[in-house]
Amino acid sequence: MTISIGDKLPDVTFKERGEDGTRDVTTAEIFNGKKVVLFAVPGAFTPTCHLNHLPGYLENRDAILAKGVDEIVVVAVNDPFVMQAWAKATGGEGKIRFLSDSGAFAKAIGMEADMSGAGMGIRSKRYSLIAENGRVTAFNPETVQGGAVDSGAARMLELL
Repeated sequence: MTISIGDKLPDVTFKERGEDGTRDVTTAEIFNGKKVVLFAVPGAFTPTCHLNHLPGYLENRDAILAKGVDEIVVVAVNDPFVMQAWAKATGGEGKIRFLSDSGAFAKAIGMEADMSGAGMGIRSKRYSLIAENGRVTAFNPETVQGGAVDSGAARMLELL
C-alpha cells in the first residue's frame, strides 16, 4: 500500500555518512517536531537524479527553507559511501541531508521499484513529500518517465 496524505511515516533506520563515519538515523530523529521536505531518487549519479532532480533542490534550497521548512532530505537506495560522494560531488554537502535507504523505507511506504532490468536491483521510485511532525501533508509521486516534474523543486515550492 502506498503512503497517503495524513499517514504517519514508518519507523525506519537510514544510514548517514559524515566526517565521523557512518551512523544510524531514525525516522523519528529526522521528522519529529519538524517540517521536512524529502525527495527520493532511484540512484545517486544516475542521469535524471544527478542532472535534474537534485540540482533543482540545491538551486531552490533557500526559497524552500524560507517557506518554513526545517530541513531538505534526499534519500536513495544506495550505500552511505555513494550518498556522501554524491553530496560532495554536487556541492550539496551541508545544504541538503543525504540519506542511504536499505530499501526498507521505500518498501514501507509502497515506493519500491524493481530496476533489475537496468542492472540496479530494488530501488526507490522517484517522489517528493512534505512531512510535518512525521505526518505526510503532501505526496508527489513522479508520473513523468525519466523526469522530475511532479516531484521536483518547482512543484514543491508551489505546494509550500
